[in-house]
Amino acid sequence: MTAPHAPFAVVTGGNRGLGHETCRQLAQRGYRVLSTSRDAAEGEQAAAALRSEGLDVESHALDVTDARAVNALAAHLGDRGQRIDALVNNAGASFRGFDADVVRDTLDVNFNGALRVTSALRPLLAEHARVVMVSSGMGELSCLAPHLAHRFAALEILPDLIALLLHFVGGVELGTHEADGWPSSAYSVSKVALNAFTRILARRVAADGDKILVNAVCPGWVRTDMGGPGATRSVFEGAAGIVWAATLPPNGPSGGFFRDGKAIAW
Repeated sequence: MTAPHAPFAVVTGGNRGLGHETCRQLAQRGYRVLSTSRDAAEGEQAAAALRSEGLDVESHALDVTDARAVNALAAHLGDRGQRIDALVNNAGASFRGFDADVVRDTLDVNFNGALRVTSALRPLLAEHARVVMVSSGMGELSCLAPHLAHRFAALEILPDLIALLLHFVGGVELGTHEADGWPSSAYSVSKVALNAFTRILARRVAADGDKILVNAVCPGWVRTDMGGPGATRSVFEGAAGIVWAATLPPNGPSGGFFRDGKAIAW
């Protein structure tokens, strides 16, 4: 098992796919890892499989769309006096179909979920903590009309980002979103929003004088339940880029968008 004072990581959606492999690779690097998942039994089974490999991984039930559950996790870790060295917001979803309900559900998991978890756990982040948002190349600004891409790129505060997302939801409800410059992809917009949140948060922690590094990572097209068997990359390859961002040295980048440790266009 790892040393008592080993660095501590929290990985959301750690019960399968990229999240599970991220837990494995962090634990192999000597981290104590808390793997969260919506299904408690499935999460514990996944953590037990990693413990059978001699890795220090525990599980915790967490639905990132449930604010009370997120706050309960923060209280649980706070009561233990636990500081977090790496927070990986990996939990995500892609729903079939496209309408306002699908848009709301997708944003609630992929964007609001990361926002909830990061906000609740931020007081527990260690001095040199790393925060990683698991994003996607589908969240590049090129999926938006130029005027919307410009607005996202210029965002500086969270309320303005949320207002843009409400504009998207309203346009889908009215059937005007494409005319307004939005794609008919809730997943893409949710990842655009996650990337924007990354930049806003990175600037905020820097302005506060914190040494926390915040980055978004595209793992590529990975053979997971979401990516499908025809994807070009292994789970190991996809997770390696996430772990890179979660273990950056003190002089590492912040506020960027990366794949395989290399900056990519947002």
